[in-house]
Formats: sequence, C-alpha cells, structure tokens
Amino acid sequence: MGEKSLKMIDFESLEKQNAALKALQGWGAGKSYHIVTYGCQMNTHDSEILAGLLEKAGLMAEEDIKKADLVLFNTCCVRENAELKVFGNVGALKPLKRKRPELIVAVCGCMMQQKGTAEELKRKFPFVDLIFGTHNVHEFPSMLLECLSEQRGILEVWDSDGWVLEGMPARRENGAAAWVTVMYGCNNFCSYCIVPYVRGRERSRTMDAVLAEAAELAAGGVKEITLLGQNVNSYGKDLPDGPSFARLLQRVSEVPGIERVRFMTSHPKDLTEELMDAIAGAPHIANQLHLPVQSGSNAVLRAMNRVYTREAYLELIDRMRQRVPDIDITTDLMVGFPGETEADFCETLDLAERVRFASAFTFVYSKRPGTRAASAENQVPEDVKNDRIRRLVDLQNRITYEENQKLLGTSQKVLVERGSKRGENFYMGRSEGGRTVNLQGTPDILGRIVTVKIVRAGKNSLTGKIEKETWT
Repeated sequence: MGEKSLKMIDFESLEKQNAALKALQGWGAGKSYHIVTYGCQMNTHDSEILAGLLEKAGLMAEEDIKKADLVLFNTCCVRENAELKVFGNVGALKPLKRKRPELIVAVCGCMMQQKGTAEELKRKFPFVDLIFGTHNVHEFPSMLLECLSEQRGILEVWDSDGWVLEGMPARRENGAAAWVTVMYGCNNFCSYCIVPYVRGRERSRTMDAVLAEAAELAAGGVKEITLLGQNVNSYGKDLPDGPSFARLLQRVSEVPGIERVRFMTSHPKDLTEELMDAIAGAPHIANQLHLPVQSGSNAVLRAMNRVYTREAYLELIDRMRQRVPDIDITTDLMVGFPGETEADFCETLDLAERVRFASAFTFVYSKRPGTRAASAENQVPEDVKNDRIRRLVDLQNRITYEENQKLLGTSQKVLVERGSKRGENFYMGRSEGGRTVNLQGTPDILGRIVTVKIVRAGKNSLTGKIEKETWT
C-alpha cells in the first residue's frame, strides 16, 4: 500500500475491524493464544495490543506454546541474532502444525517490514498462516477472519504508514505499571539503524489522547506510566500546535492517581533545557534518564550520524546532574561499529567510567541490510567485537555494582510489581531510579509504592526492608 497522509483514527470507528472481532468470537470462545515478543518496549506494547484484540475475540492467554490454538511471533530486526531466533523458533513449530493442522501460526512486526523478508519466511515455512507488518496491526482481526474463513494464508505488509490509531485494546501483564506510546517512527536515520525504514517517519499522538489514556489507566489502578517512542524528545514537532515533550511529560505527571512517570527512548541531540527542568521540578517524574550515547568516540559518532559529540554529551550529563544530583543515568553502548579502532573503543570505556551509568544496554554492531553502515568496507572482525563487548560488559558490571553499593542504608520508594524468584513472601519492584529491588512482605503490597531501606546491594539488584508501615 502506498503513502498515506497522517490521520488520527479511533479504533472504535473502524467498522470492518469491529465486525471482524464480533465474527471471531464464535471461533475464539474456549481457544487460547501464545505471543512471543522480540525486541524493544515498543514491540512489547504492540504485543499487549495484539493480546487485547485476541481477548476481544474470545481467546485466552496460554503460557505453554504447545497448547495454544494460535501462536503469534512479534519480531524485531534491530539485531541479527533476533532474526535468527525467529526463523529457528518458527521452524520448530512445523511438527506441531503437522500434528495439529488447525493451529494458527502468525508472524508480524519489524522484521516483516524489511524488503523480501516476509516473502522469504513464507517460502521457507509455507505452514505459516498469517504474516503482517508494523503498520497494519489494527487490521489483525479482519486478516485473521479472512485466514480462517477462506482457509488460506495471508501476507499483508504495508510499505509505509500515516496512521495514528487511538482506542486500541491492550492486555497488560503488570497491573501497577503500563507502557503508553506517545509517538511512532523515527526521522534520525542513524547509519546503523533499520528502525526508520520499518517503523516509518515520526508521528505523534495528540496530547489529549495521551492524557485520556493515562487517566483511564490511573482509574484502573496503574501507578506508574512509561511514555514510549523511538525518540520521545521529538514529540509534537509534527502536530499543528507543536506541544513539547517536556509539556506532555508534565501534564501526564499531573494526572490524578499517577505517582511516577518515566520515558524512553531519548536522543541526546533533542534533550532540551525545558525537559531537564521538567524532570527536576515535577515530583512525579522519576529521577531517571535513559540517554543512549552509543559510542564515546567522536569519529564513530560522526560515522553513525548521531549529530552530537562526546563533549556535548558529557555536558548534557553535567547539566542534568546539576539539577538532579542523584538522578540515575542509563544508556545504550555499541561496540564494533565499522571503522572502530582500539583507540575509539577505549574512548567508549573512558566515557562509561566518567559518566558512571547506573546500567547500560550493551551490544555488538550487527550489519542491517538497507542501512548505510552495512555497505561499509571497514567492518570490524568478529573476534575483535567479542573481545570488546566482554571488556565493556566487565567494566559496566563493576560500575553498576559500585553505584549500587552507594545506596546501602538509603531509603528508596519502590513500586512493588510482582512476586520475586527469591522465594515465598519475596517481591520485586523498582526504585524511582529504575533499579530492581527485592523485599519481603505480604501480598497486600503488590501494586503499591513502599518505602524501603536498602540492606544489601548486589551486581544486578538491591535488597530492601520495608521501613514504613504506611504506603500509597
């Protein structure tokens, strides 16, 4: 399907999709689904929407993939490993499909948006019933109905997207915290990144729509919201009145019942003084900033088309910490980008040591067909990449441990999200800075923010003891 102008559409107004949901209810009653999600938080939220659509059609979630009546893979194409896992896991369903031909196998997401990938998947695995991309998730009900009624495979991947859909149902696993997408797509075109090609150009939801969703979530007991976008700092630039992301963040933090607001992901080039002031000044905006730097080398940053320097990034961190000294800074760090020298890599290590990130997503550069970096001749050898990622992970693990140690004896407000694997009466939550905290308690603390004293600090998590008998 060709280019479409940007349109705001309420899902409830899509008669074809709602009619399909009603028609599916007879088939879906008593049946179950299993969704496998790869990739980022945006994909996780897309899976929540797909689960919401399936439950409107009468299906129920099933933890065991082998028992489900419908299996859906929501794919990611940012890393080669994720793609290999998809092909492997889809192929592993072939014996089950042969044994149970009525099983519906569907594949969707970013990987399907890459040129030729959907066709390759269908060629390798003809038993897959339904294939679609990121731009027509809202058409899932009618595509599924067509697949069932005509008993044929469906492959429907749109080339581009101009829609911003509201009112999509979602099934959220965590009752205390929720993802809220504020914008779709990306305009940055970093030379290594496939996202602008598979997610499209930037499209913002209206502030009223975001606030309405936040209010609805608060009424349902949600206490923490994470605002999502490929680059949330660009929010509003495509809207007529041009609201800033800082203003949106403030407004969401003022919604009654919402006690904590986070956001990701941010691009350093768009981090404004207004946004830093909002983080510092609004009591319900979490003291956490996820600010991907990718590399500490100016030469590599230039080749990545990141549009900032190492010095500019460090200055942003300094200005943020002047406002909020105890803020937790997290990041993304890449090694092995084409042309990266040992000196370049050492600059990344030095930057990590200087900033002292609370945690970091570390990964090896993966060649993505269709991106500028993929055709670069100066690719870094695999053994060098592996050596560098090991050294970077070792460094960041040490820094995270040392930063965790600094919190011993401090009081932290923790949103208790779920039971912990540590044992009976143990629960897991996150501090305002986003750190994982395990604590003992009773079931009534689930979904609440409790004040705990940190009594143990490990490499990946903290242990706390409830300090106050009152909580929110």
